[in-house]
Amino acid sequence: MKRTLSIVYFLLLSSLVLAQKTAPVYLFAYFKDNGQDGLHLAYSNDGYQYQSLKGDSSFLKPTAGKDRLMRDPCIIRGADGKFHMVWTVSWNEKSIGYASSEDLIHWSEQQTIPVMEHEPDARNCWAPELLYDSRTKDYMIYWATTIKGKFPETQDKAENAYNHRMYYVTTKDFKTYTPAKLLYEPGFNVIDATIQTDGQQYVMFLKDETRTPPQKNLRVAFSKTSTGPYTKASPPITGNYWAEGPTVAKVDGQWVVYFDKYTEHTYGAVASKDLQTWTDISDKIRFPKGTRHGTVLTISPAELAKLKR
Repeated sequence: MKRTLSIVYFLLLSSLVLAQKTAPVYLFAYFKDNGQDGLHLAYSNDGYQYQSLKGDSSFLKPTAGKDRLMRDPCIIRGADGKFHMVWTVSWNEKSIGYASSEDLIHWSEQQTIPVMEHEPDARNCWAPELLYDSRTKDYMIYWATTIKGKFPETQDKAENAYNHRMYYVTTKDFKTYTPAKLLYEPGFNVIDATIQTDGQQYVMFLKDETRTPPQKNLRVAFSKTSTGPYTKASPPITGNYWAEGPTVAKVDGQWVVYFDKYTEHTYGAVASKDLQTWTDISDKIRFPKGTRHGTVLTISPAELAKLKR
């Protein structure tokens, strides 16, 4: 009997060790301050408690754009196995930054992609994100831009009169890009969209940026294709505080949306199993001090070990 129990214990312990070696690691890419020092990374084994890597110093210094900032970094693993990253290069330029990497340590030469240079009245390109669409074999880059004179029905003098909508381009090789098109017009000032796949549908998490009367909350919309059309935005999924910069992970079988509670200088999170009913789990999460708008992806334990070295 003792021998049998010892064998069972050994098998359970071996399974636990194997699971720890193969279970995906959550990696969070973010910026600090104004984004002047570049890319910061943190990791988590459970999706709740994140620890900074490299002593919370930068993994990549920004060189793209006139202002050379690296705000709102978004990293995905592409169909080619490489990591692809886009980011905000400036508060008021018409371009975004792009670079790729095999290991998240050594990066390609940084590119400045002039996605809105054709729009004379475009004021900015904020918080770009990436999605690889396995149906079309395209990468979609999408971001928020204010174009002067467009959508006057939601124009507000507050906050420097920004009045954003979501736009996008697609590419197969990050060398040539389709012309920019309108991605989402929800009937209000919208920024910080991030798109996830859920079976046969696409789920867009977004920020209602309305200032008067203030909304500043996160909402959800759905589509059958990555480029839309997307449904009317849901009621707010966040609470009585200002939230922005949503990013999404699957943790313990549920959707977890992390976001920047930027007026409170901290991070929050909500969770859902059905994308309809949301629970605030902000008390369960921890991020490095000073974390700003970022994105989450999963990497292998071996890739994390390289980052730690």
